[in-house]
Amino acid sequence: MPSESDPVAGAPPHLISFNANSFTSALFPLPSLSSWTTQVNYGPAIAAMDSDYGIPRELSDLQKIRAAYHPQLPPCLQGTTVRVEYGDSTAAADLSDAHTINRYFPHTYGQPLAHFLRATAKVPDAQIISEHPPMRVGLVFCGRQSPGGHNVVWGLYNALKIHNPDSVLLGFVGGSEGLFAQKTLEITDEVLATYKNQGGYDLLGRTKDQIRTTEQVNAALNACKDLKLDGLVIIGGVTSNTDAAQLAETFAEAKCSTKVVGVPVTLNGDLKNQFVEANVGFDTICKVNSQLISNVCTDALSAEKYYYFIRLMGRKASHVALECTLQSHPNMVILGEEVAASKLTLFDLTKQICDAVQTRAKQDKYHGVILLPEGLIESIPEVYALLKEIHGLLRQGVLADKISSQLSPWAFALFEFLPPFIKKQLLLFPESDDSAQLSQIETEKLLAHLVEVEMNRRTS
Repeated sequence: MPSESDPVAGAPPHLISFNANSFTSALFPLPSLSSWTTQVNYGPAIAAMDSDYGIPRELSDLQKIRAAYHPQLPPCLQGTTVRVEYGDSTAAADLSDAHTINRYFPHTYGQPLAHFLRATAKVPDAQIISEHPPMRVGLVFCGRQSPGGHNVVWGLYNALKIHNPDSVLLGFVGGSEGLFAQKTLEITDEVLATYKNQGGYDLLGRTKDQIRTTEQVNAALNACKDLKLDGLVIIGGVTSNTDAAQLAETFAEAKCSTKVVGVPVTLNGDLKNQFVEANVGFDTICKVNSQLISNVCTDALSAEKYYYFIRLMGRKASHVALECTLQSHPNMVILGEEVAASKLTLFDLTKQICDAVQTRAKQDKYHGVILLPEGLIESIPEVYALLKEIHGLLRQGVLADKISSQLSPWAFALFEFLPPFIKKQLLLFPESDDSAQLSQIETEKLLAHLVEVEMNRRTS
């Protein structure tokens, strides 16, 4: 954070929390700090609507300039001739898991690594492929949208057309639901024209559900067979690429000729190994968020009487929160991994924040910025256990208003301790992977509330 000067004498401190899920605000008193706490939530609610996928749209002058940019291809992907060298067999990152993975993926585990080479590379045993038959490839957006998704479509389309102009790229409209229903849109130059270098997934739309049930897997298999697809490209994060791996195994077992490819497009930045240097979209997300956080830091320093709680994207991994911390220098960041490893409770987190507020107050600093990932709520052990009980009851068909009476004694005590708005959000039906609807749970508002109560107790 920028250097700080002494606050204006008598200026009352505030607590302010931000998130990116709704567009509401509320103001309520904070007697423990002799001031006010403000809750401001950014981001408009999304209304259901029929989208005209693939239809050219009007671009602003800035968007037109952005659309004119042509990313540079690496040398190994330039031209019409493909040079590839096959290396060692793929292996599990942890060798102790190799047997288990091989047992569940007998058809796809251990395939050789493929290294693409530039034209000037001198590799004796490299295969040179200069003739490319026409291909039919389908692609689908899955998971949460991330910057760069449209450019993946653009790059795939260009590659197919360069190698054979008769190749066809089909986009599944509406994400995985479009895949199951075989609802497609053929990608053309005209369709792509106004989506190049533009954010969002609105070219085709997307879904966030997993492809996990037998009916869904069979629907995907039938779609690829009926459409005579040579390849299926799944664009998404960890969950979506897990689906891609499972589909590839299922297709191989069923002797389906469609090859399944997963592309790591995720804002969480949690899909990396020695072969994946970075996830598409992570860098953009962090830079945009860091700029906004820096603006908030400047505002806090200017007024010298506000504390901001800012919730960022990040479910299992806190990479976005950590990277934004390194770029924008807030006063505190709470990492989900540290909370889980240290088994910190809600009370522990509240105490740490209040201790920091009091320490800064002794230095005549009545302002600050605190970052936290959206997955923090599931990293707190007792809350995670509570969510597991709630989700189990919801999947058994128990109505939301009957949940509390069927919780275990300790879970009931924790549930009743929480403020009403958090209770309502914890009772939301879980995602398809059994995780909570984290984007709908206002963890930053919960922490602001608990800090208010604790500061009131300390100063009374």
